Parts: sequence; C-alpha cells; structure tokens
Amino acid sequence: MLRVQSLCIDIAMSDGPPLRVVDGISFDLAEGETLGVVGESGSGKTMLALAVMRLLPATAHPSGKILLGDDDLQTLSERRMCDIRGRRIGMIFQEPMTALNPAQRVGTQIAEGLRLHSDISRAEARGEALRLLERVRIPDARRRIDCFPHELSGGQRQRIGIAIALALRPGLLIADEPTTALDVTVQKDILDILDELVADLKMSLIFISHDIGVIARIADRTLVMRRGKLIEQGPTVQVLRHPSAEYTRTLLAAMPRRARGSFAQGAGEQRP
Repeated sequence: MLRVQSLCIDIAMSDGPPLRVVDGISFDLAEGETLGVVGESGSGKTMLALAVMRLLPATAHPSGKILLGDDDLQTLSERRMCDIRGRRIGMIFQEPMTALNPAQRVGTQIAEGLRLHSDISRAEARGEALRLLERVRIPDARRRIDCFPHELSGGQRQRIGIAIALALRPGLLIADEPTTALDVTVQKDILDILDELVADLKMSLIFISHDIGVIARIADRTLVMRRGKLIEQGPTVQVLRHPSAEYTRTLLAAMPRRARGSFAQGAGEQRP
C-alpha cells in the first residue's frame, strides 16, 4: 500500500541553517494494516503525515521517496495530488474544529468531496452524507446533517472528520492524534469506529499518537520516533512489551500506573 524510503524533511530558517525535523525515516505499510506512530511532541510525527499528504508548509523541503502503489508522491503534479487526496488517501486531523468550515453545515462539507470527485447529483451526495453520518454513529443523523460544527460536541465533530475522510473510500487513512482532546469514553468510541471501518473497508491506517496506551489498543505494528529519527519499529506487542530502545522504555515508564495495567492487556490482544 505505502512505502516510505529514507524520508528527510528540512525546514528553512531565516536566521541559520535548515532544521531537520524528519531524518531518514523508512517503513512499509501493508494493505489492511494499522501502523501506530508514537513519540513525544516535536518528534516529527505530524510532519511525517503531512509529507505523505503533500501538505507540508512552503518552508519545508522533503527528500527521499513516498511510494503509494506505483506512484512516487514526491514527483506528482499538484493536480494529480489533489485527485489522490480524498480518493486514495484520507486524513483525520487532531482538532476537527479547525479542520471543519465553521460557516458550512456538516452535511454540505461531507457532500462537497463526493460531488468534486464523482459524477453524482446534490441529492445523491446528501443521501450518501447521511449514510456516512450513520456509519460513524452520529445520533439523530437526519437532524444533525444540517448542523453547523459549533452545534456539535467534540466527539461528534471528530466523527464528522472521519466521515469526510472516508467519503470516497480511500485505501489509506491517516489519523493525526484524533483522540487527544477527547475524554476516555468518547476516545474508546472513536477507536472502535476506526477499527470497524478499517476491517470492513479493508483500509490501511496510519495512527499517530503520543499515547502508548492508544497505540497498543489499535496498532498492528508500531513505529517509535524521537527528534525526527526512527528509534525502533516492529509488531506492537514486541515493541511495547519488549522494547529494544531505551527511549521506548522511558516512554513506557512515564505512563501512569493505572494506564500501564490496561496497556499491558491491550498490547496482548490479537487484532482480527
């Protein structure tokens, strides 16, 4: 599905040499697989995700290869990338209130991508938007389809973000810390929805988080980053139960004791 080879990202600085925020990252992602990317703030996780989407800031200069099937995303025109975003790669952002248009009803925002990338009528797009809202478990979807983002809770807005990302059924979904600002019960609901959708639609998922417990819950394989570098990667159970890197052991030791107990249970589960 996806192959990243020796990816580096340098940020141009006005008062000195470029700052390297991603340094030689390589990994493969299989079809239907969930890859967890974990690390502290500033480790380069989000920059990695933005590089795959080709949404890096203008001051960023990537090198290396990002292969989606046979396409090297680094070499494609912006027009080709616009077609790939949404149709082949979807992305869920950390804070849906900034990702959603506050002046548009949520049903319109879901339908917009459908109409842009497919030849369907406004009524058909609205019907599909309603089905997507029901699929991501929005309560009373027929009424909430005409709500504005500020009229919904944080968990409901995140569900809207998932619906938008899934509208065109991309083969790859990137979730950038989608549960960080949510309470634990809503967080569990979002993780359950993602698990279900990945299994049903046979999608690949890159799930980015600083929370090792969440990574243990959802990821088949885990990639640990620190200061832009790949520290270790492998099956989640192996990496998080028997880490080879001191940094990974430090992350595990920093978890609250109660969370560590549930993590140990989650990391041992066999995902379907």
